[in-house]
Amino acid sequence: MSLMARGEGAGLLLKGFTLKEWLSPPQPGRRLLGWLGPLLVTAFAAFFRFDRLGQPHAVVFDETYYAKDALALLTFGVEHSTIKDAKGKDLADPLILKGDTDSIWTGGGSFVAHPPAGKWMIASGEWLFGMTPFGWRFAAALFGTLSVLVLARVTRRMTRSTLLGTGAGLLLALDGLHLVASRTAILDVFVMFWVLAAFGCLVVDRDVARARLADRVDDLRSGPGLGMRFGPGLGMRWWRLGAGICLGLACGTKWSAIFFVAAFGVMTFLWDSGARRAAGIRRPFVGALRRDALPGFVSVVIVSAVTYVATWAGWFASDIGWGRHWADGRGGTFSFVPAPLRSLWHYHAQVMGFHTGLDDKHRYQSWPWDWPLLRRPVAFYYSEPSGCGAAKCSREVLGVGTPAIWWAALLALAVLLGWWLVHRDWRAGAALLGYGAGLVPWFYYAAGDRTMFAFYATPMIPFMVLAIVLALGLLLGPADDSGRRLVGATLSGAYMLTVLANFYLLHPILTARVLTYDAWRFRIWFDSWI
Repeated sequence: MSLMARGEGAGLLLKGFTLKEWLSPPQPGRRLLGWLGPLLVTAFAAFFRFDRLGQPHAVVFDETYYAKDALALLTFGVEHSTIKDAKGKDLADPLILKGDTDSIWTGGGSFVAHPPAGKWMIASGEWLFGMTPFGWRFAAALFGTLSVLVLARVTRRMTRSTLLGTGAGLLLALDGLHLVASRTAILDVFVMFWVLAAFGCLVVDRDVARARLADRVDDLRSGPGLGMRFGPGLGMRWWRLGAGICLGLACGTKWSAIFFVAAFGVMTFLWDSGARRAAGIRRPFVGALRRDALPGFVSVVIVSAVTYVATWAGWFASDIGWGRHWADGRGGTFSFVPAPLRSLWHYHAQVMGFHTGLDDKHRYQSWPWDWPLLRRPVAFYYSEPSGCGAAKCSREVLGVGTPAIWWAALLALAVLLGWWLVHRDWRAGAALLGYGAGLVPWFYYAAGDRTMFAFYATPMIPFMVLAIVLALGLLLGPADDSGRRLVGATLSGAYMLTVLANFYLLHPILTARVLTYDAWRFRIWFDSWI
């Protein structure tokens, strides 16, 4: 982890490193081992996410919206209205659980508050395995499992440590909220996955671009030297283009991903500017503006916007989608814009009005400042069945994070903030930025009294884990300091065992295991968790 102790500014003065080795340090050897550890923790995560995935055999919390919307996408290409009684109570869910999916439709296209990308992902599981709890939860479990592999590999690349990368994957696999989100047909796990995938693409792009910059700067130095003022252009950057596509899919799942578009756009520009400074470019910031800013804007913002619109393909192709033909025959200032696009814009205005006016009180609502403390998690499911050998039994799916991870993350983030202020370490800055993009914008909406829930924090979980692992890397210290490594390894190992024990204790109330009431109550640490 000694790489974390190296600043960016003195690279050209550091003896023993070529410019390319300084700008883009080589990955650790033993490539097989670099995959083996992450794959093992991914298999570990897969077991907990797919085991008894069809339980409870019920429509859990917001599955009542997304499972049916996904089926509608398969059937009609757009979301469709389902049957309700005179008071608006859903009548379709009981029929679906009995296997009847033909009698649930009524009317035409329905107004929905979220874009279709995440629901198409849920629909893939329903297409493969049928309209059953296992079918509509399959995609969430798959993407949740894959996110463990992505984080492990991305962390390994950032730290140049297979141990720390594997540790990051293990911590993500052991988080309670991540587990629940991966076992429930809601959208947040898909937002988290695509945000993490975009971040990973940008980390790879950073390495590739810095290696390319080193090569081109060496060429400039062998010439007349005029190009050293702003530095060279870097050509097409495919990994950054991939990040734009991933961010478009994240936004196509939930609009809240747009905060990561803004944050990651700034982040990749700062990385480019820092690389030019480290390479000895005389005007690195201006050079990044001239050479990198416009291509970066196109890759991160424009590509994500195009990808987002593409996720509405089913709506464009449909005649029954909500508001699909609103603009047909309408004039006005923007009549030169094709009618389908104007109709989509009007639909989005309606959705924005819904979100800004959403202030209905809910038993499990919470505020952003509650989320890091796990003050008010969401009970996705609760029942009191028989068969536990006691007078009263409990069975619950509680969407709560593992406290040993969430509370440790607060300390780790404070450490990384101090480390970044002193050393300007890009890894610390990236973890802080990702966490902030997933949390801070919600404070604005809290001021408007908007209804929100703790599982909205799901996209920031990988960055919490990354912060913890980076802090553990600082604790371990450099490889050549055996005394410090021994102490750091002992403390880090003790922490990982604490997380494992904490997860083991909570696991029954995360996965709807039948417990005696007393055993259930023992796991409910605070009254606010009820």
